[in-house]
Amino acid sequence: MSAPDSDWLARLAQRVRSGRALVAGVLSGTSGDGIDVALVRFDGESALGALRSPRTVWFDTLPFEPELARRVRAVLDGEPTGLRESALLSRDLGRAFGRAVAHAQREFGEAVELVGSHGQTVWHHDGLESSGAATLQLGDGDFVAEEVGCAVVSDFRQRDIAAGGEGAPLSALADDLVFAALPRPSAVLNLGGMSNLTLLECDGVRAFDCGPACALLDGLARRLLGEPFDEDGRAAARGRAHAALVDELLAHPFLLRAPPKSTGRDTFGAAWIEHVLARGRALGVESPEDFLASAAQFVALSVARALKDFGGSRWNYLVACGGGARHPLVLDTLALRSPHPLVGGDDFGVDPDAREALVFATLAARALLGEPVTRPGATGARAGRVLGKFSPPPAAEAPAP
Repeated sequence: MSAPDSDWLARLAQRVRSGRALVAGVLSGTSGDGIDVALVRFDGESALGALRSPRTVWFDTLPFEPELARRVRAVLDGEPTGLRESALLSRDLGRAFGRAVAHAQREFGEAVELVGSHGQTVWHHDGLESSGAATLQLGDGDFVAEEVGCAVVSDFRQRDIAAGGEGAPLSALADDLVFAALPRPSAVLNLGGMSNLTLLECDGVRAFDCGPACALLDGLARRLLGEPFDEDGRAAARGRAHAALVDELLAHPFLLRAPPKSTGRDTFGAAWIEHVLARGRALGVESPEDFLASAAQFVALSVARALKDFGGSRWNYLVACGGGARHPLVLDTLALRSPHPLVGGDDFGVDPDAREALVFATLAARALLGEPVTRPGATGARAGRVLGKFSPPPAAEAPAP
């Protein structure tokens, strides 16, 4: 079968623009703890460019199948991975993302017409690669399209890097629309595997990674508690932060570098977790609870310092999203140290857990409409680029006009 023609694409674009089409965003974050799927309509009250603001109508985080979870965990933790396994993992992740969206549309009871699939980041430069920035996401969009039976936009980071950018944080290229109701100027914080800030100014957008968040918190929980994460920060709440360890972590060169900047698990992955444990023990930290309390304080202070050193404005709000936004000790410490009022994404109609999936649904819609999104202040990329690669739907399953 041949791909759908341009008239079909124009009709899909019109359906997305009008808010009639159901659009999905799907990804597995740097924490690698499952597949986030959000179903979205672009029929909100605020408009920016060709699109109205997105409205989430369904969201869930679905677990990986156990064997796939093991393979993802292995590559995220830096275990040697050959070309064969990389190819098979990209195929199998694409199928898993597609099946997750197919599950979502069955649960919701309506067909998805467009998917934004971020994939699974398995390597991302730390700004120190002598040959220049590079990144790698697994989960091929063609496999997503075959599983769901609709058009897919994927591989968003590559064009940003090709245009001279960091390739992250990409959320800054959608947050202006996702948080259309948020008074400017305000800051949006994502506490995922890494923490990053989107600074929504009155006349533009800036963004940068702050450092590790759940990559540290969950990494320590796996090593010290034998659990995938410290649920509700309970172990951390029983501990006491060790000032010398926190100060040493805050001296990491990445945290001191000026934006634009991004990072990932090659800098703050399994090997770094072992370094944190070794340094903590050398400094006299003994209990798992004290390690986790120290990590929570570090995450909060790294964000507060990034706002102070690189923010440069008085923000109406600091809006917390991501898995780390459920960690009471991180948020309590941040609320004490931040000069800006700390609120949750749901205060402005955005589920904190769904925000990243909502971002990739928005980027897919913007790509379909040909909207340029790159901004030098956000990722360092040259302005005016459309991000993402298009996978047409199976032609036999393309919807009628």
